[in-house]
Amino acid sequence: MEGIGKILLIVGGIIVILGLILVFSQHIPFLGKLPGDIFVKKDGFSFYFPIVTFLVLSLLITIIVNVILYFLKR
Repeated sequence: MEGIGKILLIVGGIIVILGLILVFSQHIPFLGKLPGDIFVKKDGFSFYFPIVTFLVLSLLITIIVNVILYFLKR
């Protein structure tokens, strides 16, 4: 049961962090406006794909999860 408790705490923490990012994402100046993000705007059509932003967020989340798992395995 101890293992399930740790997993639930980690998942809950990740959900809280993602919720805070969603709430405050408009106040983060660089989020969604990095060089390499694709934005196409034509008559009556716009397409936005923040590929570099996704890569940066993926890298940050990977680092955070690895640090958490490192400290849990001690």
